[in-house]
Amino acid sequence: MKKALLAGAALNLVFAGSAFAEMTIGVAGPMTGQYASFGEQLRVGAEQAVEDINAAGGVNGEMLKLSIGDDACDPKQAVAVANSFAGEGVSFVAGHFCSGSSIPASQVYADEQIIQISPASTNPDFTDKRPGEGIYRVCGRDDQQGQVAGAYIAENFPDAKVAIINDKTAYGKGLADQTQKYYEEAGKKPVLVESYTAGEKDYTALVTKMKEAGVDLVYVGGYHTEAGLMARQMRSQGMDTIIMSGDALVTDEYWAITGDAGQGTLMTFSPDPRKNEAAAPVVEKLSAKGQTAEGYVLYTYAAIQAWADAVNAAGSTDYDAVVKALDDGTFDTVIGELAFDDKGDVTLPGYVVYEWKDGAYDYVNVAEGTDMTKPGGDALQPAEGVDTGATETKSN
Repeated sequence: MKKALLAGAALNLVFAGSAFAEMTIGVAGPMTGQYASFGEQLRVGAEQAVEDINAAGGVNGEMLKLSIGDDACDPKQAVAVANSFAGEGVSFVAGHFCSGSSIPASQVYADEQIIQISPASTNPDFTDKRPGEGIYRVCGRDDQQGQVAGAYIAENFPDAKVAIINDKTAYGKGLADQTQKYYEEAGKKPVLVESYTAGEKDYTALVTKMKEAGVDLVYVGGYHTEAGLMARQMRSQGMDTIIMSGDALVTDEYWAITGDAGQGTLMTFSPDPRKNEAAAPVVEKLSAKGQTAEGYVLYTYAAIQAWADAVNAAGSTDYDAVVKALDDGTFDTVIGELAFDDKGDVTLPGYVVYEWKDGAYDYVNVAEGTDMTKPGGDALQPAEGVDTGATETKSN
C-alpha cells in the first residue's frame, strides 16, 4: 500500500516571522556497539548536510528534521529501525552502514515506499537483489573492492604466503570471497582460508595457526575492531605479517586499537573525498566543530545531497517522481559528480589502496599531482601494473 507522500507530518514552525513546513528524514547505522565509530561518521555527515540544506532554504521550501536510528549492525534491529522510520512518516533514509543491516531493512523501505541511499553498504546483493526501485548506494561494491585487493596482492606480493579470513558477516565474508576469487584468477592460491567470530577478544588460536603456516600477508574480511586486535596479537607473537583489509578500516579507531602494531596495514577504499575541492567548505565547517570528515562522513552528506536535489527536481517527495529524478539525474556532491545506474549503483571512481602510517592513512604509491577524484583515464595510479578498479561502477 502506497504510503503518504509527505515526509512526516507538516508542522508549522516560525522562523523570523515566516511559516515553514518541516519534513523528517532518517539516518541509520550502528550508533552504539563495537562499530559505533562508523555510526558516528554517518551521524556527523547527516547532521552537517541537514544544517547546510536548511541554511540554504531547505528542500522545496521545507526545513529538514533528522531522525537517528541505531541498528547496532544487527539485522533484526535494522528492521525495527526501518519500521520505526515508516511510523514517523519519513520519505528518505541515509543508511544503513553494515550490509547485513541494509539488506533486510531495504525490504521494509521498498514496501513502505521510502527512498534508501546507503553511504557504506558494499555487498553486491544490496543492489543486485534490491526489492524496489528506490534502493541506492553512493559507495562501491565488494566485487570491485575484492578485484582491486586480489590483484594488488597477487602483483605486489607474488611470492608471499597469503591467508584469507572472514568474520562470517554479509560484508566480511562477501569481501573475502571476492578477494580470494580475483587472487586465484591471477594464478595464486592462499595457504589458509579461515573464518572467525566477530566480537571476540582473543584470536590467539587463529594467529598461532597463521604463524605455523608462515603467513606473510593476511587479508581480513571484517571490521576494524577484530583486525586491530589481530594486529596486536600477531606482533606479540613476533610476527611481521602484513595485514590487508577493506573499507571497514577507514576509522581512526583502528589505530587507537593497534598503535604501532597497525603500521603498514593496507586497505582498499574509494578515492578520499576529503581531497575533493567541492568538499573543502564542508571539511572546514566540521573541523571548526572539532569533527573530522573521515571515512563515510562525506558519503552520508552526498547521499542526502543527491536525494534533496532529486526532490527539488521532482517538485515533491512523491516516491515515483523522486525515483525517476534519481534514475535520470546527475548530481554535484561533496564526493564528486555522480549518477545511478539501473541497479542503483553509483557512477564514481572505484577503489584504491591505502596504507596506515603513523596514525593516519593515505594512498599507496600515487603519482605526484594525480587527481584522485575523477573516474577513468590516468586519475588513479597506484603501484605499477595494478588494476585500481577506477572505472564507473555501472554493472553489466
